[in-house]
Amino acid sequence: MIERFKHFQLRGDLFGGVTTAIISLPLALAFGVASGAGAEAGIWGAILVGLFAALFGGSNSLISEPTGPMTVIMTAVLTAMMAKHPEQGVAMAFTVVMMAGAFQFLLGSLKLGKYVTLMPYSVISGFMSGIGVILIILQFAPLLGHTPPSGGVVGTLSELPNLIANLHFSELFLGLATLAILFYFPKKYRKYIPAQLVALITITLVSVILFSDDGIRRIGEIPSGLPNIVFPTFTTDQFVTMIIEAMVLGTLGCIDTLLTAVISDSLTRQEHDSNKELKGQGIANMISGLFGALPGAGATMGTVVSIQVGARSPAAAIIRALILMLVVLVAGSLIEPIPMAVLAGIAVYVGISILDWSFLQRAHKASLQQTAIMYGVMLLTVFVDLLIAVGLGVFISNIIVIERLSREQAKQVKAISDADDDDVPLNQAERAILDKAKGKILFFYLSGPMIFSVSKAISRQHSSVHKYKSMILDLSDVPMIDMTVGLALENAIKDAIEAHCEVFLYCPNQDAKHQLERLGIDELIGKDRFVDNRLDALNQSLEVVENVPFTGS
Repeated sequence: MIERFKHFQLRGDLFGGVTTAIISLPLALAFGVASGAGAEAGIWGAILVGLFAALFGGSNSLISEPTGPMTVIMTAVLTAMMAKHPEQGVAMAFTVVMMAGAFQFLLGSLKLGKYVTLMPYSVISGFMSGIGVILIILQFAPLLGHTPPSGGVVGTLSELPNLIANLHFSELFLGLATLAILFYFPKKYRKYIPAQLVALITITLVSVILFSDDGIRRIGEIPSGLPNIVFPTFTTDQFVTMIIEAMVLGTLGCIDTLLTAVISDSLTRQEHDSNKELKGQGIANMISGLFGALPGAGATMGTVVSIQVGARSPAAAIIRALILMLVVLVAGSLIEPIPMAVLAGIAVYVGISILDWSFLQRAHKASLQQTAIMYGVMLLTVFVDLLIAVGLGVFISNIIVIERLSREQAKQVKAISDADDDDVPLNQAERAILDKAKGKILFFYLSGPMIFSVSKAISRQHSSVHKYKSMILDLSDVPMIDMTVGLALENAIKDAIEAHCEVFLYCPNQDAKHQLERLGIDELIGKDRFVDNRLDALNQSLEVVENVPFTGS
């Protein structure tokens, strides 16, 4: 752990901590309110996740806190649990957070960190944009001056006519004014003070001065002490559902964190330990859930800003957490008058920023398949379920990739019997032998990694093996063979043996050779038919054809 602080710089890390604390405060409050768990859950999530991820993580500059994607999933979990178990729902929702942290810790312990982000970009883009849309839609009610209706996205959209008909103009004004500041605050000042904090302070003051007696919904009192412990709570009918929700929440947190860690590495020229980072995030989320706080992940905006002002060690994240804790414990009364509409405006702004505008603007230039996957995943995320959206998106993307790979690899399966055919890499002496055989030798050449998708191509190429007296399998340019291709080659050899066609096999790669031996192919054709070079195979094949050794030139 001490080694991670070797890049500590007092000025840079102090400025990084203070700056990100200022950025985190309005976002944490907004996410806490948006989730339904309350502003205190958001700010304590920022404190606990940020502190423990910094202490136990594997990245020197990562800032962790509740994020838009994690908040959207937490909102769905909390809503579902409260609907089915009104008394225990909150405790069960935070138990899911603890389980998600345990799942993240398990992934890190199994050293699976490097595999988490191996996901097609169209799928990542689709579900991130979908989460952005969900976050925006869920803020319609608070922006219009109402408590969010039940039913999530569908419930909000179905209630929208009623929400508009009974809108609270003063709260709508505050929300739109917040968005106006966030979008139009001059860029030259943003490096000195975040637009979110400007909007939070300015619009709160406006609400107190102009709308103090207008029934504006505000955050209200936040407990000034430490949060209460939430003991893990389960029910038998919801246990499987809780595990699935935890896996979704944990996986999303892993993806969010590791993608941000990659950005951090590119800015600092350092390298994070993905497995250690997942374990650190797991510990942080388990503790956050234990204290009834929101789950979190690596936050891109906070991380980038922290690095830009000079932070280079986990000390910046620790300082940030301590400052936020001081705000809650000492200056909590300053947070009470903040209008809900202001936090809704900030959440809408975050939702808009989550949308993958770079892909959306270039979607017409991308392939139709990738564009369809992106929009399909986005719609499924918004209206169905994130897990189904990602699972289906990854499945379809992989099928498309496999299909393309199959077409390309099928071109690497070649069979010739004529020396004039230039499809295979034979030298002059080898071509002379093939020419002398007068079409009685089938030269079977494979190249590149041989995976299951080429088994049909192999079957097609050896279908006329009965016309030949000898078949050579040249695997000299094959680095690996999977089980399906191995079985396809075994079938080709069996067909050749049944057609009284002698088989010779040239496979210098030891890994590929061991795979064939495990299938018993050496026993099927005889170990003496495993030749040491291509010329040897051709000579022996010609001897079978002519019953006369050929010494060729």
